[in-house]
Amino acid sequence: MTHSIGLHHITALSGNISRTHDFYTRVLGLRLVKKTVNFDDAASWHLYYGDTTGQPGTLITFLSWEDTRAAKPGVGEAVAVAFSIPPGSAPFWAERLADEGVACAQGLDGRAAVIALHDPDGLALELVEQDLLDLTHPHLDEISPDHAITGLYAATLLVSDMEATARVLMDVFGWHEMARAELPGLERLRFHSGAKAQGAQIDLLRAADAPLAKRGTGSVHHIAFRATSDADQAEMVAELRKLGLETTPVLDRSYFRSVYFREPSGVLFEIATDAPGFTVDENVERLGEAVKLPANLQDRREVILAKLPEI
Repeated sequence: MTHSIGLHHITALSGNISRTHDFYTRVLGLRLVKKTVNFDDAASWHLYYGDTTGQPGTLITFLSWEDTRAAKPGVGEAVAVAFSIPPGSAPFWAERLADEGVACAQGLDGRAAVIALHDPDGLALELVEQDLLDLTHPHLDEISPDHAITGLYAATLLVSDMEATARVLMDVFGWHEMARAELPGLERLRFHSGAKAQGAQIDLLRAADAPLAKRGTGSVHHIAFRATSDADQAEMVAELRKLGLETTPVLDRSYFRSVYFREPSGVLFEIATDAPGFTVDENVERLGEAVKLPANLQDRREVILAKLPEI
């Protein structure tokens, strides 16, 4: 069967896009690797942040929904996004975040040090120590390679039907259960792709009487899983249909090809191909500098850019 080795990217909804940009580039040290618009609604920015090359597994992206209400986390959405940081770097990040006035808490996830925080829109984030230094090319500006974020670590989903979501992870993506915990009113299942890769973990939570999510700024729009080829993507779609789940057609997103579907608890999932990548229209050295639009929007370029909020 096919196998997704990890997450491709996670897309969230931003309020003030300039504030979001400052936080993820200056504070967290990620690189803006693509500046474009929402291909389905050109009235909003779509900004991609990741490592130096914008490789799959390192990416968090934002749609600018500046006039939207704040999110209310709940069932049917991802409720936390975790990044990997090098082993031993948690004290650096605790000090850096404190200096920036960002409240955070330190703890352990098993034996790994974890720092929990929120971004300016209230999106729950975690920085988890994990040795992935040989897999990534972190963007280095003020932050040294001994401390820099190396990519995605995991996403946590709040679901209503844990078993049905688990079937998608196992039967479609080939992931396996690695841990289970139960507390009064709360269950947690942890899944792993089995690969040494960025974004190779998903946590499922089921909480008694948890409300449905209300989408808004500070919420996760969708979770994208990697497909190493178009053929692998097609096989995953075939497995989804065996489970009775409908998908969109394959959509060309310029930098990858996408298929979207809602898993049984309502979380929006995407299957995104690794190719062609972000250097298809910009050199590595110039990534994120120019505003890139798909061909069908080029004739409206001036009108579109005039209406977008300033970054």
